[in-house]
Amino acid sequence: MNIYYFSEEISFRLRQKRKISAWLQMVIQQEGYTLIQLNFIFCPDSYLHAKNITYLGHDTLTDVITFNYATDAKTVFGDVYISIERVRENAKIYKRQMAAELYMVMVHGLLHLLSYNDQKPEEKLIIREKEFFYLAQLWPNLALQPSMKATI
Repeated sequence: MNIYYFSEEISFRLRQKRKISAWLQMVIQQEGYTLIQLNFIFCPDSYLHAKNITYLGHDTLTDVITFNYATDAKTVFGDVYISIERVRENAKIYKRQMAAELYMVMVHGLLHLLSYNDQKPEEKLIIREKEFFYLAQLWPNLALQPSMKATI
């Protein structure tokens, strides 16, 4: 399926890889894209912070950074780096299950590879709606929880 999972400087293993990969593939297809290769790299804050400074010039912590390597339109080829520490912290802050927060961040990173941005308020609203739409396809009951929607 060409979706791969790695960890750097952290001990983390994604559960239900087949189910999650099938869901991500479905998102790609529904958006009209073709998958070339998609890598998820799970790491600690320090690792992602260094990437954020080096490649984006941002001296801040973040939960996800996406690198797009696609050279053809409507193809997905990229890396999605996810800070497990940020995901855990955000799950506590937003009163979500860790898995829900992780899947939300995973689809958020994928949406960036599918040409969605979140720099402007209207872009943030669109990408957030897409996150909930696709999260509901993976986990129908979870996406309907009020605490999830409170962050829109």
